[in-house]
Amino acid sequence: MASQVDMNSHQEDLLEPTEALLEREAPPDVRTTRTASSRSVLIRIYVSHFLSTWNSRMFEFGAVLFLASIFQGTLLYASIYALVRSASAVVLSSWLGSKMDRSNRLVAIRHSIVWQRVPVAVSCACFVALLMPSFRESEPLASGLFLAVVLLACMEKLAATANTVAVERDWVYNAIPELVRTASVPTDDGFRAVEDAREHPTANQKGIIKSAIHLVKRAASPWRQYVASPVFLASFALSLLYLTVLSFGTTMVTYLLHMGFDPLQVSCMRIGAVLAELSGTWAAPFIMGRIGPIRSGLWFLNWQLGCLATAAVAFALYDSNSRLVAVSLILGVALSRIGLWGFDLSVQFLVQEVITFSSEGCYQRLLMSINKGVEEDTRGRFSSTEMGVQNVFEMLSFATTVVFPLPEQFKYPVFISYGAIALAAICFAAYVRKERGHLLHISRCWGGDKMRRSYQVLPGGL
Repeated sequence: MASQVDMNSHQEDLLEPTEALLEREAPPDVRTTRTASSRSVLIRIYVSHFLSTWNSRMFEFGAVLFLASIFQGTLLYASIYALVRSASAVVLSSWLGSKMDRSNRLVAIRHSIVWQRVPVAVSCACFVALLMPSFRESEPLASGLFLAVVLLACMEKLAATANTVAVERDWVYNAIPELVRTASVPTDDGFRAVEDAREHPTANQKGIIKSAIHLVKRAASPWRQYVASPVFLASFALSLLYLTVLSFGTTMVTYLLHMGFDPLQVSCMRIGAVLAELSGTWAAPFIMGRIGPIRSGLWFLNWQLGCLATAAVAFALYDSNSRLVAVSLILGVALSRIGLWGFDLSVQFLVQEVITFSSEGCYQRLLMSINKGVEEDTRGRFSSTEMGVQNVFEMLSFATTVVFPLPEQFKYPVFISYGAIALAAICFAAYVRKERGHLLHISRCWGGDKMRRSYQVLPGGL
């Protein structure tokens, strides 16, 4: 016993200040305190992640401006760029999440930052070359540089996904000390069989087929677990919102530039949308505290649906090149960001608070007040699979502008996007009804279904 205590003490001494915050493999009985040094490191992590996210969003916006200037009169090139970028995340996100679960999180964050910055720097050099007439007028050179830019964007997207999973997706676990990690339970999903097949290769065809089947099962396992989650409908509703051109992203910015708005005006519009997003992130915790995350998600999603109805109606009644349509689009999208980010926070609160992974490979409910623990080694896989689904729908949104590449045809992607948002509202309504048995309970809207964290008072005399 004494030797075990000495060993744990030695492990604590070996932890760097950052590892106290980010270590994934420490045993449950190792306790670390937040010293002044660890708080300083935590502040550095916040600043680093802020700058990393800022750089990523600026590059995403800047790439659109470059592509719109280089390939004028069409949404096709910007759509192909964004489509392939999202496809890379769809194909590799689950694998990336599994790698994150098995790796030290601090090392993963460092690598993700490096692999975000290098592609951005090289991409900027390629964009500058494409702006030169000598390069742009040569079709082989222009095509080669565009291909290089697309591949670099894929690298940046994967690194950004890894950074998001490593930094942003474990906040509930780290914030609640009671949710300590329990002993991990291996699952019988064919992993061992694949390893055995590698260690003892056989020439017989039956063994090869068996190994291939196990590999397919291994690849499909995160997706089966995602669908089996009790919050699948809520997460899927959030993912559906990515099938949209109704945001200040690649396609809408390109459309606004073709409508005659200059980059400065579009930047000001985007700043206004960001302010709306920030107000949504500020309002969401307050509203969740009053009515709970389920009702707040329902309200925020319907707010988004209502705000974007004006843009959909304007495109249906007026010409796509009308300034009235453009103004309706800009105002509707900006106001809808309040609902989008509020809904995003509500769903992430539900997902991160109630998910635990059982030894049978299914998900179970977890009350915060019960000291059972979240299976930490599956959170990255769930989050990355969720992001993979989001990237599928984001990819489909870019596919709509590949099919309808002309600015005059932009109304068709708008209608498809609004239909996806309406479908998301239906999915979340189904989730709400499943959880609560009804959609609205007016008499309790300002009092019930709160996430209380106080102890239950036992009857007297006990």
